Amino acid sequence: MTPLQLSSNDLLADRRADYAEMLFASGDHAAAAELMLGALELAPNWAMGWFRAGEMHEAAGQMEAAAEAWRMSLKLEPADRPGAALKLQLVGAAPAADSPPSAFVETLFDQYADKFDYALVETLHYRVPELLTAAIGATRRNAFAHAVDLGCGTGLMGVKLRPVAKRLDGYDISAEMLRKARDKGVYDQLIKADLQEPEFAGEAADLVTAADVFMYLGALDRVFSSVMKMLVPGGIFAFSVELFSGVEPFELQASRRYAHSEAYVHGLIAAAGLKLVSLERAVIRQDRREPVEGLIVVTEWAA
Repeated sequence: MTPLQLSSNDLLADRRADYAEMLFASGDHAAAAELMLGALELAPNWAMGWFRAGEMHEAAGQMEAAAEAWRMSLKLEPADRPGAALKLQLVGAAPAADSPPSAFVETLFDQYADKFDYALVETLHYRVPELLTAAIGATRRNAFAHAVDLGCGTGLMGVKLRPVAKRLDGYDISAEMLRKARDKGVYDQLIKADLQEPEFAGEAADLVTAADVFMYLGALDRVFSSVMKMLVPGGIFAFSVELFSGVEPFELQASRRYAHSEAYVHGLIAAAGLKLVSLERAVIRQDRREPVEGLIVVTEWAA
C-alpha cells in the first residue's frame, strides 16, 4: 500500500502545519486549528492535513468544524486510511457502521509495525497471548496438527503457539506486520488477508486463535462463519474481545477500537454451533494508564 501522505508537499504549508503542532502541544488548540486551516489554504488537497485539522478542532471543542474537516479528508481520501469515518461516527456526525474501513486498519498497523512489540508489551502491558495460551492449556490439549493465528500481527501469539502446533499459519491485513512476523521464524506460512472479507483455503485447522483482533473488526458474524469453514470437528477456537458493558452488541470506543458485550459473544458462539469451554474476564492491557477489561474465550466445535 502507498504510504499515507504525512507531508503536504508544500514547504510553506508544512511549516505552518509544524507551527500548528507546536501550538497544539502547548495546549492552545483553537489557535492550532486556525493555523492548520491556513496551511490547508496552501495545500487544499492534503487529506491527512484535513484529518489533523479535525482533531485540532475537536480538542478545541469546535465539533462542527471538526466534522467538516473530517468530511473533507474523507472526500479526498475515499479509502479513508486516516480513519475520518470513525471520527465522524464518534461525534455523532455519521451513522454507526458495523466495521472500520479496511484501509484504516491496514495503514494503522503498517505504521505501527516497527514499534508494535515494545509498545504493547513494555508500555501497554499487553497480556492476551499469555492469557489465551493458559486458557487453551486448561483444556488439557497440548498438541495440534494445524493451528491458524488470525490477525497474527508481528507474531506475539505465534511464539506461544509454535511449541504445540505441528503446522502454524498466520493471517494479517498488514504487510509490515507480516514482515515482522516472518523475522520471528515461527510460522510455516504467512498470508495477507482482510479478516472483514476473509477467504481461507487449505488444510482445515484443529486450533484457530484471534488474539486482540476483534476490536478492529466490529461486527463478527462473518468472521465466525469463516472460522467454522476452516475448523475441523472437535477443533478449538480461542479468542479475546475488549469488553463492552452496555446493552448494544458492540460499540465503537473513543480509541477507535470496538468493544463487544458478553451477551453478543454468547450469541455468536451459539449461532456458530460452538460449545463454550471457558470464558474469563481479565485485564488485557493498559490504555492511557487505565486497565482495559476483556474476555478470554475458548470454544470447541463439538460436532
